[in-house]
Amino acid sequence: MPKRFPSLSEYGVTWSANKRVAIVALVITALLALAATAAWFTGRGEDHQSADPPSQNSSSSPSEAAPKPAAGSGSVPKPPQIAEPVAFAKAAAAMLWSYDTRDTSRDQQLAGMRAWMTKETKYTDWASVSGQVPDPLLWSRMTDQDQHASATVTEGHYPGAFKQALAEDPSAITEAYIYVVTVNGKQQIEWKKGGGGAEDRAVTLAVQCRPNHDCTLAAIAPSVTQ
Repeated sequence: MPKRFPSLSEYGVTWSANKRVAIVALVITALLALAATAAWFTGRGEDHQSADPPSQNSSSSPSEAAPKPAAGSGSVPKPPQIAEPVAFAKAAAAMLWSYDTRDTSRDQQLAGMRAWMTKETKYTDWASVSGQVPDPLLWSRMTDQDQHASATVTEGHYPGAFKQALAEDPSAITEAYIYVVTVNGKQQIEWKKGGGGAEDRAVTLAVQCRPNHDCTLAAIAPSVTQ
């Protein structure tokens, strides 16, 4: 049976903590009182392993620029017109856990994901999102095996640390209107000759939902406890 290559959601977890901490610290400054900061960093990224781990551990460069939208987005869905943070985060997680190398190039995957991001550069961390996409060589190998994945989202919620901080200082959200949402679900991966399997997924997202505007994705944040 052909080997299953790494899924998109397995990338980005080995990124330098400095980049992740920098963007999340910026969000925290806008959202939270200093007293809540320590509760934010209770984990790093998504904590799950594939049953068949990759032989290489390579992700796209943190400084990699997204391709222009003109490149098309293949099977990547367009961002929904949703103004509620949890609902948008659930849709974004499903997008991040789904891909189809049979009809979508790596550049198209990146272009499609980039369309979900906030245009406010002060709050966007494109590197944390683009880091979910394998490098060109591994994407090519996944394409050779027709690897594709679909996602089922089971639930989304505000982590306890975020809810507590917001309760202590409700006005803090009005600086950036960035909400932190943890989403849980399952990813179904398939490839040539009947290969496939399902894996549980969890991701913590920072989404921006300004009043009277649709939500956008700001970053994939370090994990936050319940």
